[in-house]
Amino acid sequence: MFKAVLVENDPAGGYRAGLRCLDEARLPDGEVTVRVSHSTLNYKDALAITGKGPVLRTFPMVPGIDLAGTVEHSMHADYAVGDAVLLNGWGVGERHWGGLAQKARVQAEWLLPLPPQFSPQQAMAIGTAGFTAMLCVLALERAGVEPADGEIVVTGAAGGVGSLATTILSRLGFSVVAVSGRPEATEYLQSLGAAQVLERATLATPGKPLGKARWAGAVDVVGSHTLANVCASMQYGGVVTACGLAGGMDFPATVAPFILRGVTLVGIDSVMCPRARRLEAWRRLASDLDLSQLAAISTEVGLTDLLELAPRLLNGQVRGRVVVDLNR
Repeated sequence: MFKAVLVENDPAGGYRAGLRCLDEARLPDGEVTVRVSHSTLNYKDALAITGKGPVLRTFPMVPGIDLAGTVEHSMHADYAVGDAVLLNGWGVGERHWGGLAQKARVQAEWLLPLPPQFSPQQAMAIGTAGFTAMLCVLALERAGVEPADGEIVVTGAAGGVGSLATTILSRLGFSVVAVSGRPEATEYLQSLGAAQVLERATLATPGKPLGKARWAGAVDVVGSHTLANVCASMQYGGVVTACGLAGGMDFPATVAPFILRGVTLVGIDSVMCPRARRLEAWRRLASDLDLSQLAAISTEVGLTDLLELAPRLLNGQVRGRVVVDLNR
């Protein structure tokens, strides 16, 4: 038996999420069974728990798009009992039971060896958010963006992706301008390396098709008018990485930045990202992330805290990363 957050949706009882004690026989098919020690609460997980968004594809479902732990049973040559592993994405926690449980059974190809530089808790303090942030950094680098080119704007900077993008980029020598709707987060963002903090309202409302050129690069987790305004304010040849939709799925922009300034908009997907790029991102996280920052970026909770915490996360009341200790 193991503890898990289980989301159910039936015509009689409706949509509900609760803490359950489940038999291991209920685990879905998979090649590797993992004893999960740590997971996370991400935006997607909060949507799944609250039912505020159509994230889950089947029911019942254990949410949790991240997990870290040790192999308990393996039918695949790449993994042996006792191996430390981690997982991000691949539809886990959406189509396949995920990490907000003390046990998970998954396909071997979805797993990565836990880098020796990280404890399971540290790996989850990074999680999908840090993995996504590093994918954004790698995309900026592949496009040739360098610190000398100018400022990098990071939207939604007080959230998980934004916090980690800010600290990684600043450590690499970039001048980071953090955008946040939380005035109380200014000191926090400066401690992560932000050179300047802007109020979210400066980008969140409809703007001009083409604004004053400022940014050499961007990491956007918001979408909607914010993404449109970021694109409109890019320097010639600037690069925007888009990885979220916290402000909306729409993109009310024009082609002006792209055909008049040669701006590049790069989509970042962490769910189906190929294995080789995953390994590269985690290798770079091990070398480029200041692990001493993780304590400031993350908060640790137990399974029993998640039902109350999920709506707060959706309302922008949770800063940084939420690590879930499955043994609490």
